Amino acid sequence: MKFGMTYDLRADYLAAGFGEEETAEFDRPETIDAIETALHNLGHETVRIGNIQSLVKRLAAGERWDMVFNIAEGLYGFGREAAVPSLLDAYRIPYTFSDPLMLTITLHKAMAKHIIRDLGLPTPDFAVVRTPEDIACINLTYPLFAKPIAEGTGKGVTAASKIASADQLAAVCRELL
Repeated sequence: MKFGMTYDLRADYLAAGFGEEETAEFDRPETIDAIETALHNLGHETVRIGNIQSLVKRLAAGERWDMVFNIAEGLYGFGREAAVPSLLDAYRIPYTFSDPLMLTITLHKAMAKHIIRDLGLPTPDFAVVRTPEDIACINLTYPLFAKPIAEGTGKGVTAASKIASADQLAAVCRELL
């Protein structure tokens, strides 16, 4: 089977001027090498595609694969992890891991918690802060934990994320906004 491989190589983005934190979820060459070796060991052919911009160009040029091994994270928006699978769906190319809907829902922590709660599964109470004015409306028991609504790999989480008071909550939320 011919596998295309989509990924965001951290070094490429750092070289293009992106920062350490915004590229924290992106991969190192060793990760791509290890995945490629595993696929070869299973008897598959691999083609390194890279990020979504490269995928778009290659699809437009008519290139196709039997399946895409996708670990691309994307950079922008709530649907960033879903961008590659959405594009592959449009071209009817199968890929590994979750579909666009699941990737979008699970990236957005509040949406995921609403769904989990609606299914009757226990989950701690939470609040979403979209503006500084929202902070005054939070009525939860301390300690709290503040983190960005749609990040992974600990992006935006520091020692200050554990909140013990309303003043501390306000300071941390303003920093995150």
